Amino acid sequence: MTTDHYGQRSGQAAEDIASPKRTKELIQKYGFTLKKSLGQNFLIDQNILTKIVAAAELDSGKGALEIGPGIGALTQQLAKTAGRVVAVEIDQRLLPMLKETLEPYPHVSVVHGDVLKTDLRELFETHFRDVSKVSVVANLPYYVTTPIVMKLLEEKLPLEHIVVMIQKEVADRMAAKPGGKDYGSLSIAVQYYCEPEVVTIVPHTVFIPQPNVDSAVIKLKVRERPPVEVEDESFFFDVVQASFVQRRKTIYNNLAARYFTKETKGQLEGILRNAGIEPSRRGETLSIEEYSVLSRHLAAALKRNG
Repeated sequence: MTTDHYGQRSGQAAEDIASPKRTKELIQKYGFTLKKSLGQNFLIDQNILTKIVAAAELDSGKGALEIGPGIGALTQQLAKTAGRVVAVEIDQRLLPMLKETLEPYPHVSVVHGDVLKTDLRELFETHFRDVSKVSVVANLPYYVTTPIVMKLLEEKLPLEHIVVMIQKEVADRMAAKPGGKDYGSLSIAVQYYCEPEVVTIVPHTVFIPQPNVDSAVIKLKVRERPPVEVEDESFFFDVVQASFVQRRKTIYNNLAARYFTKETKGQLEGILRNAGIEPSRRGETLSIEEYSVLSRHLAAALKRNG
């Protein structure tokens, strides 16, 4: 993992990168070919960038961690607001381009590496010691959105916000309420750690190249503590996952298949009713509070069974 720090702040305002003209110029200058496998779509709309940065509530005393800076369009806007910016880029071919576009900003560092393999606690200790709060602000590649967001949350990093542009369908799932088709295990996992808010919808036409679907900017305000009390987080999330294995099946059938044998599944109905849950309900109808109660009752019953 290597880090580049950039030099002296220029007296002149740097040209905005997020325009079709400037983006194409940079791509041509460096002979860059976009890799579909890395989900590379460069944003060319300044208004969307403004909304992303505003949602992060940054100031000169705060830091921003960007994942996948691309050619630096969002990084540049973060640098104008945050006191410290660190961008993690997996594609080594982009480093010379980032060196050029971010040179006017001495408080920006680019780390070459895969964020999923990066020790983020060490990164925070190295780069963000002198800031009061840190937010993740990024245009995430569609294919690794969920693993990246869950890594950020599960490692319980000292984050204020996570403001990311992701596939609209995934943003809808993260912010979904119980009872709808978008509500599932991802909704519960994200809402256990955060308060989600969809900031804006982003049409596919504002990217080079254009993806096949629209995006959305979602703001996740990281909670100081979860909204429910959970004795065993690992088991709680296991119960949630099990409840959605087959969405069309009842909570009873999904949990019976996961935790019980034919001989023991008869007791599951009583466990559900003791938790205040009708066995005929589906997983998508249960609130995070109900999953908390359910996991507690289920864990106690399984412990008694040995």
